[in-house]
Amino acid sequence: MALLTTDDIVNKKFQPTKFREGYDQDEVDDFLDEVVNTLDTLTKERDNLKEQLEEANRKIAELEAGGAVAAPVEQPQPESQPEPEPVVEEPQPEPVAAAAPVEVPESTSAVSMLTMAQRLHDEYVQNGQQEGEEIIAKARVEADKIVAEAEQEHSRVMAQLEQERGMLERKIEELKTFESEYRAKMSSFLEGILSDLAASAPTE
Repeated sequence: MALLTTDDIVNKKFQPTKFREGYDQDEVDDFLDEVVNTLDTLTKERDNLKEQLEEANRKIAELEAGGAVAAPVEQPQPESQPEPEPVVEEPQPEPVAAAAPVEVPESTSAVSMLTMAQRLHDEYVQNGQQEGEEIIAKARVEADKIVAEAEQEHSRVMAQLEQERGMLERKIEELKTFESEYRAKMSSFLEGILSDLAASAPTE
C-alpha cells in the first residue's frame, strides 16, 4: 500500500451518513490540516538528513581515494659544537670615592633670606601704596559727589524758602493794606455816627 501524500490527505472527502449521526466535518478538516503540517515537517527533516548522509559519504570516499602513506623523514645529524674558549677575567676598576657635599656658608644663606625678605617687604609696601592711592581716589570721588549733592539740595531748599518768604511778604502786605482800609472805613463810619448824634441832640 502506497504512503499517503499531503495532496491525498487534503483532497480526501468523507461521505456524510444518512441514517445516523457522523463526525463533525469541521473537526475532521482541522485534524487533516494538522496531519498535513506534520507530514511536511517530517518530509523536510528526512530530506535534510538524507543530504547530510550523502555529504558524509562523499567526504569518506575522497579520503579513501586520496590517502597515501607519508615517506619517513630523515632526522638531521647533530653538528659537532666547538669547545668553549676559556674566559679571561678583566680587571675591575677601583671604586671612585663619592664627592663630598659642598657646604654652603651660613652667611650666604642669611644674605639670601635677607634679600628675599627685603623684596617681599618692597612688594608689600608697593601694593599697599597702590591700594591706599586707589582708596583715597575713590574717597575723593565719593566726597565730591556728596558735596555736589549737598550743594544741589541746599540750593533747592534755599530757592524754595525764598519763594515761600516772598509769598509770606505779599500776604503781609495784603493784610496791612486790608487793615488800613478797614481802619479808614471804620473811622469814617464812626465819625458819621458821631456827627449824626451831635446834630440830633437837643440844645439847652
